[in-house]
Formats: sequence, C-alpha cells, structure tokens
Amino acid sequence: MRVRSWVGSALRQVLVAGVYLAVLFLFRAVSIRHWFILTGLHVVVLMLAPYRYWPALFIGDTALLAYISFSRVDQYGLLWATVNTIPSIAYEAPIVWWFRERLRLFPTRQTINMPIFVLCALVIAIISTAQTIGQVQLATLPPGYVIHYGEVTARMVLGNFMGVLTVAPVTLVVYQSFAAADFQWRRWLRVLPESRFLVEGALGVFPVIAFLVWLGSRTPEMRAMVQMAMFLPVILMAFRYGWQGAAVAGTLASFGIVTLMPVINDPATMQAETLVAMAISTMLLVGARMTALTQRVEQERVDSRLAMALAHRNAALGEAQLRVTAQALDQLGQSVQGAFKLMLGRLHHLQPATDDAGYRRHVERAQEQLFLLTDSLNPAVLREHGLSGALNQGALARALHEAGIRYWCDLRGPVAAFPRDMSLAVYRVVCEAIAEACLTHEPAEVLVKVRCGVEGRAWAVVMIDIRWNPERSPHVDWVTLRQRLRVSATGLGREAIEDRAATYGGRLRERALPDGRRVMVSFLEPNHPRT
Repeated sequence: MRVRSWVGSALRQVLVAGVYLAVLFLFRAVSIRHWFILTGLHVVVLMLAPYRYWPALFIGDTALLAYISFSRVDQYGLLWATVNTIPSIAYEAPIVWWFRERLRLFPTRQTINMPIFVLCALVIAIISTAQTIGQVQLATLPPGYVIHYGEVTARMVLGNFMGVLTVAPVTLVVYQSFAAADFQWRRWLRVLPESRFLVEGALGVFPVIAFLVWLGSRTPEMRAMVQMAMFLPVILMAFRYGWQGAAVAGTLASFGIVTLMPVINDPATMQAETLVAMAISTMLLVGARMTALTQRVEQERVDSRLAMALAHRNAALGEAQLRVTAQALDQLGQSVQGAFKLMLGRLHHLQPATDDAGYRRHVERAQEQLFLLTDSLNPAVLREHGLSGALNQGALARALHEAGIRYWCDLRGPVAAFPRDMSLAVYRVVCEAIAEACLTHEPAEVLVKVRCGVEGRAWAVVMIDIRWNPERSPHVDWVTLRQRLRVSATGLGREAIEDRAATYGGRLRERALPDGRRVMVSFLEPNHPRT
C-alpha cells in the first residue's frame, strides 16, 4: 500500500513537472527583455500551487535551463552555464513563501490582499533583475562589449514587473471565480457564461483594444499615442469592477502595446509600458479598495436587512403575545359579567328590594376599562373593518368624540390592500401621537390624513394635525379622556412613534402650525415587492 501511494505521488510530481516545462517553453518563446511574462508565470505558480508540488516546479525549470545552458556553453562559458542551471524560481520561492505565510497574501481562500500582491510583484521584479545581472557578470562576453547597467537595470525591472502584472492578476481573477464555484469545474463552466463581468470584458474591452491595435498598425504616426491610450480601458474597468476589472483590462492592454511594438527595445513602446504598468498597479490598489468598500457596504446592507427582519419578527411576536393577552382579558370580562349576574341573582333572592344600580355602574365601568385595554392590545374594529374602520369607528374615535374633541379622519388610497401588520403599525402610531398630544396639551381638534399606495411595496404617509382652540378646550372632559387614553397608549410618546416608523423604513417629522402642530410619519412595507 505504501509503495502504491509513493508511486502515485511520484507520477503526480512528474506530470506537474512535464506540464510546467511545456508552459515554460511557450512563455519563454514570447518573452522579451522589457516584457518578460515568464516572471509572471513563476509568480503565479508559486502563489497558487500547493507546497508539495514546488519540487516538481524546480525540476521542470531546471530541465529547461539545463538545456539552454548546454546549448550555449561555448558562447558564454562553463561558469555561466553552471550557474544558469539554478532556476530563477528557486530565488523567487522564498520571497513568495514569505508573502504567503507572513504577510497574508491570501487572507482567506477566496480573497487576495492586493497591496501585498503589488509589493510582492515589485520585489520579485527586483530579485529577478538582480539574478540576471549577476549571471551576466559570470558570462564570457565578446571583446569590447559594453553594458550600460543603469539603462539595462531599469529596462529589466520594468520588463519583469510588467510581466508579473500581465499574467498574475488575470490568473488570480480566474482562480477567484473558480474558488467561488467551490473548485468544481462543471459548476464553474456553467456559471461562467452568465457572468456580466466576462460579457463586458469580451464585448467591451477586447473590441476597444482590438480597435486601438488596428488604428496603430494602420497609421504608424499615431502608434505611440495609441499605445499610450491603452491605459484608458484599465481605468474604466477598475472603476466599474474593482481590481478584477483592472487585471483583465491590464492584460489586454499589455498585449496590445506589445503587438504594436515596431522593434525590440522601442523607446515609445517602453514609455507606454511604463504608463500602463503604473496604471495597472495603481488601479489594482484603487480597485481593491473600492471592492473592499463595496463589500463593506453590501455587508452593512445585509446586516441592516437582517436586523430589520429580526425587528419585524420581534414585533410580530409581541403582537401575537398581545393577542393572547387580549383573548385572556376578554374571557376574564365574560367571567366577571357572569359572576356579577350570578351574584345579583342571589342578592335579589335574599333581598328582593335591594337597589343594584350602584353595583351595575361599577361593573359597567370595570367592563369598559377591560374593553379599552383589550381593544388597545388587539383592536377588534381593525380586525373586522380594516384600518379605515378602526380610525373612524374605533375606541380612540369614540373616546375623542365623547370627550368633546372634534376628530375626523381622511384616508385615500388602497388601504384594503395593506398587510395587517402594517395597518396595525399605522393605527398604533396614530393612537400614540394623539394620546401624547392630549396627555401633555389640551387640543380641541384632531385631523388625521392617511395617504397610501401599493407600488411594488405598500407605502403610507400619516399626517396628524393637532390644533388648539381656547374657546372649546375648557368644554372637553379631560379627566375621563386622559384616563381612557392612558389605557390605549404606551405613554412613551415620540420615542414609540420613531421606533415604529423606523421598523417600517420610515421616519417622524414635526412641523409647527399657526394654531398647533403637525406630526408626519412615513411607512414602507419591509417585504419584497409583490410578483
């Protein structure tokens, strides 16, 4: 069993080394000094490959370099050939390991720390340049061959950095989308064509880059300007899709610049590469920040929705408990009435001439208090006749009319289409606002206006006008009214109104009137739009 496992592991290492060697040949064939995408391949495989496959990567790179060294040993010398067999990936691996393990290049399986990635790309570009220049020092050069190290170093750093920015970010985009599909090929391939990001990249950025390449190839005098213009799609995609957009557009722009290159080491091409490299690296950082902010806003929106849903569930639970309490009080009232009748019957049997009018008044008053309390807990009129009936014929309207306050209500809109919980919230807010006004002031007139509609979600705006009238106010039975209102309202006043409005996505506003004040409360149904 152990032998079979060892053989299987060895075969996997050989397969990885073989595939990597084939890809190395392909990348080396298209790499040039100031666009060395082979460095980008090194960074990608070191970032994404599991550590157990790193030996296979070293073997594949060493095999390629051994072939190159053997074919050029007569040209550059044995010492150079020997040192050249040491793979570049061996110098770069400790750097990438440090960034992966110590600097948290991948904070989670599906996220990338973009500032750390850009820093890693720059360090790798410097390390690769230093390695190449060091090998040149060991090579046997032709007599009189002069190297301008300042120019060569700048060109190679740019080439390595541009190579990493061309290959690595777009590969990380693919890796991230693959990770979002739980690393399942079928699921990934099924979701990929539905990606709006992919469609806009294929139908938006690619045609623009292709048009610029066509324009630069047809008009050589505009080639340099067209190459410079390649950075525009990078900026546009970064602002639209964050660092992922900058990565895809940057890769296409990089290929477009190299395609328009007339000769190797063309100064205009290197200037364009410098500009695009700065644009890509900057937009990767800016895009990553934008992506993080977008995700934070989305998470806050999700948290807000969850909190609102929890508030609605708690409100519904509270209303359910109030209904149970109201039913219990209703049964208690019936029991009290039955007990009173039984008591009066026995009292008449013992003392037929007894005057029971006083007893009846006390019982009626107790029953009235129980009715008001039951109605405040679970309004029967609202349940039977809806919001319009509750506001016009409910206990609150009767109490105001009986006390001597002018009260009327104007409802407009499809109130009957409202969900019961929202109608109950509107009713309770109206009761709370009127109770708060009557308990703290002495209004003579109360006007309630309700404007509502159903456009996807139900909405309502409630306006409560409280007006003073010194001539009518003394004729109001404030003692009885306030006793009844204390039973039908919570007594929390403005705080209760604000909390109920906020639960339904609305807010409370107040406005002073010449002879009173106006309270305006908005409501919005929390459920999803109706289909």
